[in-house]
Amino acid sequence: MAFESLSQKFQNIFSNLRKKGRLTEADLKLATREVKMALLEADVNFKVVKQFITTITERALGSDVMEGLNPGQQVIKIVNEEMTTLMGSESSELTFTSGGTTVYMMVGLQGAGKTTTCAKLALILKKKGKKPLLVACDIYRPAAIKQLQVVGEQLSIPVFTMGDQNSPVNISKAAIEHAKKNGNDVVIIDTAGRLHIDETMMDELVNIQKAVSPQEILLVVDAMTGQDAVNVAEHFNEQIGIDGVILTKLDGDTRGGAALSVKAVTNKPIKFIGMGEKLTELEQFYPDRMTSRILGMGDVLTLIEKVQAGVDDKKAAEFERKFRKAEFTYNDFLDQMQQIKSMGSISDLMKMIPGMGSQMKNVTIDDNEIVKIESMILSMTRQERNNPAIMSPTRKKRIAAGSVTTMQDVNKFIKQFEQSKKMMKQLGGMMGGKRGKKGLGLPFM
Repeated sequence: MAFESLSQKFQNIFSNLRKKGRLTEADLKLATREVKMALLEADVNFKVVKQFITTITERALGSDVMEGLNPGQQVIKIVNEEMTTLMGSESSELTFTSGGTTVYMMVGLQGAGKTTTCAKLALILKKKGKKPLLVACDIYRPAAIKQLQVVGEQLSIPVFTMGDQNSPVNISKAAIEHAKKNGNDVVIIDTAGRLHIDETMMDELVNIQKAVSPQEILLVVDAMTGQDAVNVAEHFNEQIGIDGVILTKLDGDTRGGAALSVKAVTNKPIKFIGMGEKLTELEQFYPDRMTSRILGMGDVLTLIEKVQAGVDDKKAAEFERKFRKAEFTYNDFLDQMQQIKSMGSISDLMKMIPGMGSQMKNVTIDDNEIVKIESMILSMTRQERNNPAIMSPTRKKRIAAGSVTTMQDVNKFIKQFEQSKKMMKQLGGMMGGKRGKKGLGLPFM
């Protein structure tokens, strides 16, 4: 979970601040020291931390805070505002060429997930009505071209390649001509990386840049490398000039130092963040929302967007009708689970709800449980899925064998399912015919 350790430390610091009716300078000094240590342990750049602490201390020592009725909340508000500023204040949108083909040049070191990120970005643009073309210019890494072709095929996005015998500069120029002839209004160039920054790689990137004049150069860096990611961003910016950063693997970075440092060090915005391996798991970066997550305040807007993107409106309306009559089946249950799975980890989704982060610090939600339930339902016959009432011991035994689970697992799930139906029937009666909110309504959540 991204920022998990940092978020927990901040929640502990804020909990202590909220308990104080008045703040002394000693209280403030202790709190800022704890904030400083938390940020340094999260691998945030030292200079960034030093400036951050100086700023919040100066603001917090003002009379409005020290003499206010709720000084603890005022300090929290200051930390919130300054952390948002640290990461860029506002979301930075991609820019597009006016009336022509927009070219994005993706750069970065090997292992950062650049090729997959190219495809993820292309999918986002495709959903916005663009016609992207992916360009395979990494002619050095074994299977790089094939990898881009595979992900392109999965997303039904064309990939331009000339093999590994042509120069990346020639491939880039030919790709843009191909895009113009075939109506592709966006070109995303997947350039070659290295294990470290070297002169050969930079020379090649400069040559591509001169040949195609990209609208934006986007640097892809691995968030899990912490300060190394920030150093890489600084080097790339100094040598070729970048327009924005895409942080990958942020879902696996429990510290978060790169996200909190890269904008301050390079003065270049974080444009997107990779939150998982799926091709749909690239999110636009919103500094205010990320600050809210870090400080344990949830992220309702991102949760709403995930739900809107993942839920089929027609299915939601039909499920609402069945909810009222308590007549939903195992098939309905399966549909709901598959929609939830498309949004990502349940634990991460729950933590986007304000207040849930601290409540769930010792709670583990096993996403594998969904897989187990899904396999049990898929092991049922069509008749069993549509008519839960016919379930018998013999049928349960066959389902357990087919789903590689136990009779105990099957009985537990069926009991859960039946209890949920009773609950829905009671809720339906309490609603009294009034229109309720559409929701996912998964019985086990």
